[in-house]
Amino acid sequence: MRFFLSFLLCTLSVSLFAQQPQRSGNRGAQGAGMMSTGRFYGKVVDAAGNKGIDAASVLLIQSRTDSSGKKKDVTVGGQLTTSKGEFSMENLPTMGQFRLTVTAIGYTPFEKTVQFDARNPDKDLGNIKLEADIQQLGEVTIVATKPMFQMGVDRKIFNVDKNITTTGQSATEIMKNVPGVNVDIDGNVTLRNAAPTIFVDGRPTTLTLDQIPADAIESVEIITNPSAKFDASGGTAGILNVVLKKNRKAGYNGNVRAGIDSRGRVNFGGDINVKQGKFNFFLGLNMNQRKSLSNGHTYRENIYANKLQNTILDQSSNSTNTGQFVFGRIGFDYLMDNRNSFTLSMALPNGQFNNNQTDIIHIDTMSSPVKTQDAVRTTVNKRNFRNFGPALGYKHLFPKQGRELTADFNYNTSSNSGSGNYTTQYYNSDGSILGDPALQRLISSGSSTYWTVQSDYTTPVGKGKFESGLRAAIRDNENVNENSAFNYALNQFVVIPSASTNYKYNDQVYAAYSTYSNKLGESFSYQLGLRAESSQYKGTLLSTGETFSNNYPIQFFPSVFVTQTLSPGQDLQLNYSRRINRPNFWQQIPYYDVSDLLNISVGNPGLKPEFTNSFELNYSKSLGSGHSLLTSVYFKQTNNLITRYQSRQYDVPLPDGKLDSAMVISYINANSSRSYGLELTSKNPLAKWADVTTNLNFYNARIDNSGLDETLGVNDRWAFFGKMNFNFKLPSNFTIQLSGDYQSRTLVPQGGGGRGGGFFGGSNGAAQGYINPNYGVDIAIRKEFMKDKKAAITLSANDIFKTRIYDAHSENSVFIQDMWRKRDGRVFRLNFSYRFGKFDVSLFKRKNNRTGTDGGDDMMQ
Repeated sequence: MRFFLSFLLCTLSVSLFAQQPQRSGNRGAQGAGMMSTGRFYGKVVDAAGNKGIDAASVLLIQSRTDSSGKKKDVTVGGQLTTSKGEFSMENLPTMGQFRLTVTAIGYTPFEKTVQFDARNPDKDLGNIKLEADIQQLGEVTIVATKPMFQMGVDRKIFNVDKNITTTGQSATEIMKNVPGVNVDIDGNVTLRNAAPTIFVDGRPTTLTLDQIPADAIESVEIITNPSAKFDASGGTAGILNVVLKKNRKAGYNGNVRAGIDSRGRVNFGGDINVKQGKFNFFLGLNMNQRKSLSNGHTYRENIYANKLQNTILDQSSNSTNTGQFVFGRIGFDYLMDNRNSFTLSMALPNGQFNNNQTDIIHIDTMSSPVKTQDAVRTTVNKRNFRNFGPALGYKHLFPKQGRELTADFNYNTSSNSGSGNYTTQYYNSDGSILGDPALQRLISSGSSTYWTVQSDYTTPVGKGKFESGLRAAIRDNENVNENSAFNYALNQFVVIPSASTNYKYNDQVYAAYSTYSNKLGESFSYQLGLRAESSQYKGTLLSTGETFSNNYPIQFFPSVFVTQTLSPGQDLQLNYSRRINRPNFWQQIPYYDVSDLLNISVGNPGLKPEFTNSFELNYSKSLGSGHSLLTSVYFKQTNNLITRYQSRQYDVPLPDGKLDSAMVISYINANSSRSYGLELTSKNPLAKWADVTTNLNFYNARIDNSGLDETLGVNDRWAFFGKMNFNFKLPSNFTIQLSGDYQSRTLVPQGGGGRGGGFFGGSNGAAQGYINPNYGVDIAIRKEFMKDKKAAITLSANDIFKTRIYDAHSENSVFIQDMWRKRDGRVFRLNFSYRFGKFDVSLFKRKNNRTGTDGGDDMMQ
């Protein structure tokens, strides 16, 4: 462990002190590999009446060097305009600049230089008026291939298609390789020691990360301090935006893949994209089998005023989780014309999961004589869900460059059902059976609907840009939990009303925002934003009619971003935002989950939302030859922090129908929390065939629990998190990726929180404990073969040293607890993938109006 930590620090030192700007660089290396393709489109109009000109000739010419070293003009695209004057030239190289020439009978020829924007291979050339003036644009250099890690203005972008260790797995495994993101053994994700909000394609989602296949993801965007344009929800941690793969290249393309791991779990999937004319069709399907093996141990002492009543719980557990998950996605784009497009898509995830767990339990009572009790508890759980999620999007581009209007409608409905059977057999101290086993059964079912409507408008204002939008999000959920205990006298299961519930809730959030950005001079830019949100929440226990609610008529969330360019490739940015984290359903529902009597949980309907003020100072520096460094200093202050809390409660409904005292896991609002730290992210080429990305985060977390418990007070701790990703490109098309992470002792992450209880007693509360250090290493090797590297085989292994262990301590005035868990150490996976396709705009046509180009190219991606 010390060696790993030293290695992290040494590598960062190399990146900081050995990176000197180099005046000479191999620009040719930037263009190595795949050539990106793009599209120019627009409209040719009469200068006097703005009427479209039919059959105007549009040619795109590029100057290239031939084998003799001489410059030669080559026609790379050409087309006659439609009756409306529209044209669209596709499959164009995005590097360099081009000469656009437009001619029509009776009009003066038009010519200008054009090029693609670095981030947008789809460029609208606007309305081209056939006048005598010739407009020239400046030169722009375009890089053909995307690096694994990019630093954006307000986000960090991790290009997943460059990562091979996660092939055939889920988005949870992808997050383990994303710089700055920490993932525990249960798949819980944290960003700067707080739980972030998960987005898919820029919108909040009901999907969890383990329900999104890695092979469907193009990139992950880390937004540590979102502006007013984004939902204010998310509290202390910001946003992780999962960007799914998209392709609008003319012709068809796709891939198929299959794999198996060392436990016999198979995965397979495929994607296909077909674009011709105004239609772009896409289809994807992924299936993953699951088999997760876990074991753990919990030691807890329950403390009473009379010390002779103290009890000690010693529990060892082994669990096997099996099942499968299917993720389907289908849709099409309708490109009505060059400036209006519609997208209709549908996500169809569903899954089935089974859990078998055995708990060996020993309980001592500190009385005289000491009373002991032994038991073996077996659990058989089954759960399945189905999800249906259509989405409709519309986009309109105005002739003025940079002005656009979008509208989106998303609807999601899901249903779930499950059953759990729990058998507890008690034993005497001599090992003999004590009575009949206690039998418990839990049957649950539920449904939910969630829909959002959003519209955004962007327009240039002078040299600046104005953005505004409206959003409505409404969620309805209904669930039934029937808890029964077996009555031997009646020879049947009897429902326990106090431990069963039928509930529903409705959650509504309405929002409006506006932002304005501009530049002062050549080096200073800013963005000002304000978001207003109104929210209301109402839950109802249908069996009793009891209701609980939270209403906030309107809250304002400002954001400010200012950036100073110190020199080319060197920027300094300061930003601020205010955010909210509303309690979720499981945190509020007042339902006692007594499926595990040793780890009972219940929600708290009195929870209030938490509000966070976040400040961040970023310094980015490009050091030449591919070296870069991003330094961030951040500070966050949260009021009414929502955190887990374990305490003794009375009148708890038990499976035998009685009310008794028990240790219960719930949620509370701590007074406040504060965190600040220094984060360093460095990307460094070690050689032409090797590079490393390093992320280090030194931070302090503090939670004020004054008045909540006489033993709590203030919980304050310094901590460190580090992660490194190595990439090696070897001869014969071999690639190796090696990644490792280390987390020092830290407070339990803030925010987030699903249902209480959890596996082996669930997480400790941030108000009460800490997590001990843990680390792990993953590795993968990939071999590409066949023509154009269309096929590949990948062998990967996670946690190769079996070191990822969740080990936590917590305590207050009524208990002291230590627990550890291990899950899925050193699992090997073998995957095969094959790409296919042909880029050709005339794929399904006998004729077209293109001139000056060939019929198409085989897929090279």
